Amino acid sequence: MSAPHHIPAAEAIIACEGLSKHFGGIRAFTDVAFQARRGEVTAVIGDNGAGKSTLIRSLVGVHQPDTGNLFFDGRARPFANPDEARKAGIETVHQNLALIDELTVAQNLFLNREIVRRIGPFAFLDRKAMKREARSMLSRLSINVPSINQRVRRLSGGQRQAISICRAVGSGAKLVVMDEPTAALGVQETANVEALIRRLREQSVSVILVSHNFDQVRRLSDQIWVMRAGKMAATVRASETSGNELVALVTGAA
Repeated sequence: MSAPHHIPAAEAIIACEGLSKHFGGIRAFTDVAFQARRGEVTAVIGDNGAGKSTLIRSLVGVHQPDTGNLFFDGRARPFANPDEARKAGIETVHQNLALIDELTVAQNLFLNREIVRRIGPFAFLDRKAMKREARSMLSRLSINVPSINQRVRRLSGGQRQAISICRAVGSGAKLVVMDEPTAALGVQETANVEALIRRLREQSVSVILVSHNFDQVRRLSDQIWVMRAGKMAATVRASETSGNELVALVTGAA
């Protein structure tokens, strides 16, 4: 176990210092320092109410911190909203996935980022190009779906999660933030999503993983940050800790 530590700025894809967020008289988190290395899976764990979800939302522009500094990709980057974070290279995969059930796989992958071709002053959706690129995106991450023309509502929970992750990576994201990505999945689908997260790391995509599953974060992550009562209590390398130690850190018994 160790106190939150510093890594060289060039190695951090995202970092914050002195970050605090209050909602009226409710303290979500206070004076938080946090860093995630480039190309690694960084987990954030903590009990319900520890402040981890609010911290993550503050990193990606959903909330604006009351105090502190945020750095992304080597620059001071306070994000006013999620669109600013997305343009900078941060994509978030939410629990509700933000997919449109009645659209196809290909249409969801290019939702709000459609490929167009121009003929004179006119612009047309280039559906062939989007389907071609959709197949390429799925292939790069070894994602299997029945067809890119399949409506998303007909896919399994694991396939839907994979499509959401693929869309995030396909936009050229430097950092993908995942909030409980396997919470509602069965054993096999959880294994498939975990394999996908490993492939992201192999392709040097940085990931922040929020999870209550301590075994999962030990399997998938490189670094684990522990939040307790609105503060960053500790950070450990996943290869150097145990499930029992993580429980002790989360509960304050350590």
